[in-house]
Formats: sequence, structure tokens, C-alpha cells
Amino acid sequence: MPPRATLALLQSALLVLCCGGAPSRVLWRALQPGVELAIVSPLDAKSSGPLYVVRVDTRRAKVGVALASEEKVPARTAAEWCRRARFAVAINAGMFQTDQRSNVGYLRHGGHLNNERWNSYRSVLAVNPKGSSLPAALWLDKETSQPDSRLAAYEIVVQNLRLIAKNRRNVWSPSDKRWSEAALAVDSQGRLLFLFSRSPYAMRELNAMLLSLPLDVVAAMHLEGGPEASLSIHAPGIALDLAGSYETGFFPEDSNDRQWPIPNVLGVAAVR
Repeated sequence: MPPRATLALLQSALLVLCCGGAPSRVLWRALQPGVELAIVSPLDAKSSGPLYVVRVDTRRAKVGVALASEEKVPARTAAEWCRRARFAVAINAGMFQTDQRSNVGYLRHGGHLNNERWNSYRSVLAVNPKGSSLPAALWLDKETSQPDSRLAAYEIVVQNLRLIAKNRRNVWSPSDKRWSEAALAVDSQGRLLFLFSRSPYAMRELNAMLLSLPLDVVAAMHLEGGPEASLSIHAPGIALDLAGSYETGFFPEDSNDRQWPIPNVLGVAAVR
């Protein structure tokens, strides 16, 4: 889906690689306090589109969720969730089950349980702590399906499929399966990175790329792939509604030109 944005913004945020290989730095454009955008050009000839990265300092910007199950509404596109929830940024909260509402992994917002069951997925994010002494964002590598007592102190807890373990270890095996990707990462300062690539990657290749970039990624989780992968950004001077397309075995083509409705999003509250 072609993005709508000012040319000046794209030029100031876009990192152009002249010589191939990983860049030594990434150019960031401030969107609002605690929220920045970088657009990284492809690192190899197989990729036709850039990697979009929204970096969120959770000590300065409010991270939230919008859940169809909690609001008792149908699934909506990321752009629609931005308007409804007043988010400046929205991305998939995770893969969802066949009921079109429940996250595949555990997902809680306050007292609302979207999915109360922990599964074997190894990445967990918790944000918005009840106490000021706690980290604004807590990222866990879970090696068991048992809950962690630390998570009770956080308003939002979501469990998803692990891409990169917290020791910067690429945990995916080589595979021929590729898809457009929406992912979430965390850096060494505890900032969250909302990641989107329409160009399809095998996950081991994507992980290697993320670790090679100067994004300081220490861990990452998969949110969604293929045409359901979405990222919307609506801030002063920019309006981007990005949609994935290709997914091996499901949608093996690059023809999708619209965001698909999704039941759950992670978002960043807009500053008005």
C-alpha cells in the first residue's frame, strides 16, 4: 500500500545505503515526545521495500492497546484503531485465533483477559507498571508456560512468538518460508521498536538484519505476517497506513493494497 506522507519527512527519515551492507547509523525523525521514526532502505537485492522503525521511549510516551474483545466491537484496520483509540501509532498486538478476537498467546489489559492461557511462546512484554519504581517496560524470555509474578504489577501483558532471545541470539532455523512482517523489539535502554517490512523475509534472515543494524536490538517478538501485518502512523506531518502482503502458503503474491481488519493492536497515545 503506497504510504501517504510529506516528501520532506520521508527524506529526513530515510537512510539510503550507498555501498551495501549495514549502515553505521540510522537517522531518526521525532514524531512526538518519546516517539521517533526511521525508514531504513533495503540491505540486499532481494528486498524491494524499506524497513519502518518506530522507536518508543515508554518513560515519555504512553503505550496502550485496543482490543475488540474488550470494546465489544468487530475487528478494525490499524488505521481505524488509530482513529478510535486516538493512537499516533498502531501495530498488530500479535497473531489471533480462529475466533477472530483472542490473541494466540496470553494477553491482558488491566482486568480484561483477552486470552488467559499461557502457551509455549517465549517472549513477553509488560508495560505501564503500577509503581513508579518499576521499569516502564518489562521484557521477559519465558522458558516455561507458567506465569511470572512480576507481571501482576503491569497494566498490559502480551505473550508472542520469540524471534530474538534477550542475549541477542537468533533463535530461528533456516527456512524457505517468507512473509511480510510486523514485529516488536526492545533495545538496551528499554525502548520499544515497532518494526514493519512489506518485503518478505525468512525470519532467520530478518533477525540477522535487525541485529546487524545500529538499532541496538537486544530481543524481538513476532507480531503478525503476510497481509494482516500492519503499521499505521498518524502524527503531525505524516500519515502512513502500511499493509503487508506476501506469505508463503497463504498469500504468495505482492498484490495486497489495503490493511486487513485485525482484532488487537498495540498503540502509542497521540499527543494533542
